[in-house]
Amino acid sequence: VLVSLLLSKAYSMVSARSLYIGCIASIGVSSAFQSSHVLRPRSATRGTTLSDSASDVEDFLAANYPSSSNFFAKNGDVMKQIIKAEVGFTIFAPNEAAFAELGEKKRDQLSDVRNEELTGKVAQHHVILEPVTADQIFNSGGVVTEGGEVPVERSISGGMFGVGGKEDGGVTLNGAKVVKSFEFADATKIGIIHEVDGLVSPSTLWRYADQLRIPGSQ
Repeated sequence: VLVSLLLSKAYSMVSARSLYIGCIASIGVSSAFQSSHVLRPRSATRGTTLSDSASDVEDFLAANYPSSSNFFAKNGDVMKQIIKAEVGFTIFAPNEAAFAELGEKKRDQLSDVRNEELTGKVAQHHVILEPVTADQIFNSGGVVTEGGEVPVERSISGGMFGVGGKEDGGVTLNGAKVVKSFEFADATKIGIIHEVDGLVSPSTLWRYADQLRIPGSQ
């Protein structure tokens, strides 16, 4: 009961900075992601610390989303922010197909030391330093990540050339569709992973690839 109360409090602390509401009407539409997997950390039986959820998420990413795991691991500052997040965190994890579709050139650019600033910015767009559920995303007009705002839209199926399609109950962030969601909860905070089928960062960031720094950055 105590854990449930703490988790409820954590959800209620999601601030307005991470979600902006009102761009999408939600009347008469139900989210396809109302049921997400809730994974209790292995450490829950021996007491918990602020890093329990983060540790379990790191292990889960490594086992199920190795390309995302490697990408986040190369961006140490982002992982430090996730570990230190007090209320919880949200990670948008591109699946293996998403990285494959990037193509060899862009994958190499993400690994190139010249692009550390670019990859850091891309990584930041995949992280929110508080828990944001799939339902909250579904009913929002967008989210504010550590990298900046990411627009949210309802996904459409059917039709031809963008005409005649219908909402399929899903949601996209910058065109990347949320496939499924996982929650990692301990007594103090909540970690959420949303698997996505593409990168949610702006495509315009790629124009700065192979440069030593992004113009105008600090």
